[in-house]
Amino acid sequence: MANQNLDIITYFQKLDRSFFMDELKEFAYMDEAIPIGHEQTISQPSLVLEMTLALDLQPDSKVLEIGTGSGYQTALLAAFSNTVCTIERIAALHERAKERLKKAGFSNIQFKLDDGSTGWEEHAPYDRIMVTAAAAQVPRELMDQLAIGGKMIIPVGTPLLQELLLLEKDEDGDIQTTVLEEVRFVPLKGKYE
Repeated sequence: MANQNLDIITYFQKLDRSFFMDELKEFAYMDEAIPIGHEQTISQPSLVLEMTLALDLQPDSKVLEIGTGSGYQTALLAAFSNTVCTIERIAALHERAKERLKKAGFSNIQFKLDDGSTGWEEHAPYDRIMVTAAAAQVPRELMDQLAIGGKMIIPVGTPLLQELLLLEKDEDGDIQTTVLEEVRFVPLKGKYE
């Protein structure tokens, strides 16, 4: 795991955040969320890295990402897992991220334009789930689509402040919850806003 983390950190440091931005590229180096249009943001780089490390990706992991956005987080997930299934509800962001990630050479990403709050049943179960928008509560559908031994990262709380949760499903299907920190994400639209 230590080597995997080191590899992720090294890759992250070389990943050009400005590649995932159409505007405000001059702010790509800043460690803060930057608007990407459609009332969405490209997440703070240090938080993207922290969430990725907490997810404990494995080379054979099948990952569900809720909120493709710019594709920045998607690239980090795809580089260190077998398959990423990513859902975005905003057509313009969906198309742009798909274009970018294909240009970057990724061939292990499945894209879907839809409400991600209820997951993607067709490809379930998932070893890892990354939710990049804040839910008022943990979506039941996502818990059901998480594999035994799986891990999910999700911000849960009010629109102004959330707790970043790490949820782990044990062999009995029970969920262990760890609060990683307080965060502020754009809201998860759909059933769980």
